[in-house]
This record gives sequence, C-alpha cells and structure tokens, in this order.
Amino acid sequence: MKIDKAWFNHVGKTLKYSLYVSTHPLDGFWDLTHEGRGSIAAANIILIVMVITEIMRLTLTSFQFVTINMEYFNAIIVVLRILLPVFLWTVANWSLTTLMDGKGKMHEIYMAVCYALTPYVIINVILIVLSQIITFEEGAIYWVLGGFAMVWTGLLILSAMMMVHDYSIIKTLLSSLLTIVGMGVMVFIFVIFFSLVSDAIAYFISLYKEILFRLI
Repeated sequence: MKIDKAWFNHVGKTLKYSLYVSTHPLDGFWDLTHEGRGSIAAANIILIVMVITEIMRLTLTSFQFVTINMEYFNAIIVVLRILLPVFLWTVANWSLTTLMDGKGKMHEIYMAVCYALTPYVIINVILIVLSQIITFEEGAIYWVLGGFAMVWTGLLILSAMMMVHDYSIIKTLLSSLLTIVGMGVMVFIFVIFFSLVSDAIAYFISLYKEILFRLI
C-alpha cells in the first residue's frame, strides 16, 4: 500500500507539473526531461483526457458552434485522429533527430508532446461550457479562444522539441518541418502497404472461390 501511495503521489505531482510547463515552457520542458519532473503515466493521463475532452467537445458543444450528425459520429475515428498524430510525431521526430544530433529519447519526445497538450485540454473544457451561455453573435470569443489554444499548444510543442533535443530555434523549426514531412511519408507508406495487403487478400479470396467453383 505504501508503494502504491507513493506512486500515486508521484503521478499526481508530475501531472500538476504540466500547469507549470504550460506557463514556463523553456524551464519547464528542460526540467521535465533532464531533471525527471515528468512521468509517462502523467503523459498518458493527459492524452486520455485530451481524447475524452475532444469527444465531449464534439457532442456537448452548442450546435451554434459545432454541427455534427450523431448518426455518423464515430468515437473510434475521433480517438485515432488524436492518437495517430501523437504517435507519428513521436516516431518521425525521433527518427530524424537521431540523424541531427538530437539528444531526446523516444519516450521523452512522447512525454513532452503530451504535456504540451495541456492548454488545449483546459481551454476545450472552457469552450464547452462557454458555448452554452453565449449567443452566435458573441461567437468571436469562442473562435478566438479556440485559435489561441491551438497556437499555444503549437508553441509549446516547439519549445518542447527545442529543450528535449537541446536545439537552437532555427534547428528546432527545421527539424519540426522535416518531422511533418516524415509523418506524411509514414502515412503514404502505410496507405500503400494497406492497399497491397487488401489487393493480395482480394486475390486469394477470388482464387479460392474459383478453385471451389471448379471442384464443385
């Protein structure tokens, strides 16, 4: 019980540290990885909460600001729309930065990216509540806050990459652009692979049906 309590206390402390990281990104992300102020468990919690708040945003936000046909709503797609970019960024960034003298390890990149999502999660919760009490004419507040959340999160991710890899600003921007290109390449390869596998399966199914037809 003492070990479990200590673990929960550690996770709670590292989770709370995400608030400091959001407002002090340079010092925060440096200490997050180099001083052990963060944890994978806290990063996982932030990512899970991010998924939950995104589903809530799509389903609970006033129809004035988010129009969604619940008949075609698929929570799995929403989950993948969040998890896949995080996974792709982590793998692509680690793959590229190992060739560019980056000091960050894969788990550190993942942890930093998840911590950078904190403002987006918090502001999304605020937007869900705000959408219920403002009119469409006052919607500028909603859209400005939403845009601010995305910009803030983007700047935090750049700060995270700069601190994790100990890069300059220019090298951080360059590696981030290459990471985005790498993500596109990974998606392209996956689509080609999936297409080839689908064609192969369809071929063997048709071959099986042909053999079965001739035997009968």
